[in-house]
Amino acid sequence: MIRTIELFAGVGGFRVGLERINKKLGSAAYKVAWSNQWEPSTKTQHASLIYESLWGKDDHCNKSIEEVDVKDIPDHDLLVGGFPCQDYSVATTLKNSKGLLGKKGVLWWSIHRILSEKKKKPKYLFLENVDRLLKSPSNQRGRDFAVMLKCLDELGYAVEWRVINASDYGFPQRRRRVFFLGYHKTSDLYKKLKSNPLSDWALSDGILAESLPVSATVSQENILTIEGDLQHISDTFGKGRTVSQFMNTGIMLDGQIYTAKTIPQYEGYKTVLKDILIDDKDVPKEFYIDEQDIDKWSYLKGAKKEVRKTSNGYEYNYAEGSMIFPDPLTEPSRTIITGEGGKSPSRFKHIIPTNKGLRRLTPLELERLNMFPDNHTQLEGISDTKRAFLMGNALVIGIVERVGEVLAKRIS
Repeated sequence: MIRTIELFAGVGGFRVGLERINKKLGSAAYKVAWSNQWEPSTKTQHASLIYESLWGKDDHCNKSIEEVDVKDIPDHDLLVGGFPCQDYSVATTLKNSKGLLGKKGVLWWSIHRILSEKKKKPKYLFLENVDRLLKSPSNQRGRDFAVMLKCLDELGYAVEWRVINASDYGFPQRRRRVFFLGYHKTSDLYKKLKSNPLSDWALSDGILAESLPVSATVSQENILTIEGDLQHISDTFGKGRTVSQFMNTGIMLDGQIYTAKTIPQYEGYKTVLKDILIDDKDVPKEFYIDEQDIDKWSYLKGAKKEVRKTSNGYEYNYAEGSMIFPDPLTEPSRTIITGEGGKSPSRFKHIIPTNKGLRRLTPLELERLNMFPDNHTQLEGISDTKRAFLMGNALVIGIVERVGEVLAKRIS
C-alpha cells in the first residue's frame, strides 16, 4: 500500500484518480492518509466542504499549509498536489540562520519545508502546475523551474517532467499542464533510473513515457547542469535568454538534466465535447442564452481593433483575434477557466449549439470535462457559479489515472 498525502487538494482530483486505480487493479494500491485544502481568498471554504462531504473530516486539514506543523503530517510514501504557480525566487534574511528562505505566501516553499523537515522523506512525488512554470519569469526564462529542481536535487530527488495537453491522449479537454514525478534516492526507481541513460528514461523507459507515450524521434534536445547554490540560481539562471532551456519533456538526476521537445503518440479514441453533454431536456432554463444577449456574446468573442480609454482618460489601441462561436461539438473542449460560471456574457465561457438554442455548459458537464464523477461538486449552499470556479481550478483526472497506474505497478 502506497501511503499518500494530498496537498492543495481542491475537490480531490488526485484522490479520485488514485481511488479509481485501486478499483481497476482490484487492490488498495493507494491510501490517502492525510489531505490539506485551504482557500485564502474566501471565508467559506467551498472546496474543503466538498472534500469533507465525500471523504470525511478525520484525516483532512482545512488550514493554511504554511501554518501546519510538519509533525502533524503523517509519514507517507507519496506526496501529490497541484500547487499554485507563483514567483519561486529565494530571499536572503539575516534573521534566519538557515540563510535562504522562500518568499512568504509562495506555496512551493511549503512543500519544500515538509520534504526538508520530514526525517522519513516520501519516496515519491507527483505534482502538477501550469505549463508556464517552465519559462517563468519573463526576465529570467526558466528560473522558477530551475529553483525547484535545485531544491529537489539538494533533498535527494531525481525528477522527470512532461507538459501534457490532456486532449492529445484522448481526454475531453484541451488543458495543458506540466506534471512531474520525483524519486528519492532511497527508492528502487531512483536506483533503476541511475542505471539508465537519461534520454532513454525520458523518451521510452520512464513512468511518464510508459503512461503517456511520445515519439522516439526528437527534433530538439538540450543537456545542461544546474550549477551553483540556490541563491546563485535564483539570481542568475535564465538571465538574458528569450527562450527557456527547459523543453516539454525532461529529467534531472544529480543536477544533470536532459530535456527534449517531444510529440505525443496516441492512436485511441479521442473524446469530444458532444460526448460529455447531458440531454437538452435536463438542462435548466437559465443556461440558455437570451436572444437579446447574443449580440453581446458575438462581440466579445469576435475580432477587435479599437481605441479604448483607461479610467484616468489615457487612450490606447486594443486588438484581439476572434474565437470560434459557438464552440464546436466535434472537438475536445477549450480549457475550462475559473470564470466559466454565471450568466453574464464573456469571451472565455463555453457556448454550445443545441436544438433549443445556444447555451452555457452545466456544472455536471464541466465536471465531466475534468473526468470527475457526475455531481461531484454538488452540495447544499454551493452555487453553480462556484462549482464552475472549482472545475476551473481542477485537473484532468485521466492523467492521474494513467500515470498512477504505471507508478503503482512499477513500485509494487
